[in-house]
Amino acid sequence: MSTIVRTLRNLRKVGIRDALHQMHYQGDTKAGTLIAKDRFGNKYFENLEDELPLRTRWVDYKDDEFEASQIEPGWHAWISYMVDKPPTEDPILKTQVRPWELPEHRPNLTFSRSAYRPYSTVKPKLSAWTPTAAPRG
Repeated sequence: MSTIVRTLRNLRKVGIRDALHQMHYQGDTKAGTLIAKDRFGNKYFENLEDELPLRTRWVDYKDDEFEASQIEPGWHAWISYMVDKPPTEDPILKTQVRPWELPEHRPNLTFSRSAYRPYSTVKPKLSAWTPTAAPRG
């Protein structure tokens, strides 16, 4: 959580619309320079002056249902401070579609409706109780 002065300063820098977007999805207002946009549409920002140490880099996800599996490995290394240069500047981390990668992104579907659920052929050991009402006589 940030102070009111910092929030108002960031509100003035980024505007009302972006500040409300950040408060809704990140819970904080941040102002920084756009470093790059990856092939999935995520935007990566950095601010070395006004932010706390190890809070200077952040990502604005394209989708509303965001999670860490939507970040490419090179960007993950940059955003978690494993490397100093972003993948757009580092020749080793240039993000290309590698031969073993799928061309489209498949998010992690765990705990969603689309998650894999195996079909069971084993009879359940427990069964639900269904009450039956006897006729009054």
